[in-house]
Amino acid sequence: MLPTLDTSCLHLRPPTLDDWPAYALFMGSDRATYMGGPFDARGAWGLFCHDVAQWALMGHGALMIEDRATGQCLGQVAINHGPLFPEPELGWMLYPDAEGRGIAFEAAQAMRDWAFGTLGLETLVSYIDTENTRSCALAERLGATRDDSAARPDPSDLVYRHPKPAH
Repeated sequence: MLPTLDTSCLHLRPPTLDDWPAYALFMGSDRATYMGGPFDARGAWGLFCHDVAQWALMGHGALMIEDRATGQCLGQVAINHGPLFPEPELGWMLYPDAEGRGIAFEAAQAMRDWAFGTLGLETLVSYIDTENTRSCALAERLGATRDDSAARPDPSDLVYRHPKPAH
């Protein structure tokens, strides 16, 4: 059973096939540049399936970000790991109409807390393209600090290390 997480404004839920069209549109756009895109349909489908498969393989993966009031899907937040990632990674992406409203912060904070608390992760980083200043600012707002000595899947990425909450 995959988890769902609720915040004051958001419902984080497992991806469904209904999420595919908006996901594919995002991944095929210039907005996916910071994630290695844009991707054609085949590449986007592979990433979508990867996000889902991680749940069975790793015990974590992606959750879609849904507005609790409207039910609109606003993007995705995920814990990524496996052979492509040196450490578990907290990642996020928002669809264009969801930016600038604190949604990514609220979703990433909930996923981070779940990863440290429920999953019991000891480490969590975010791999961010050097030119993605908005994601760098969000990582810092979440309390993460740059770790220039950390391993990374892409040597040009920045690594932001999220502190484990003190309980």
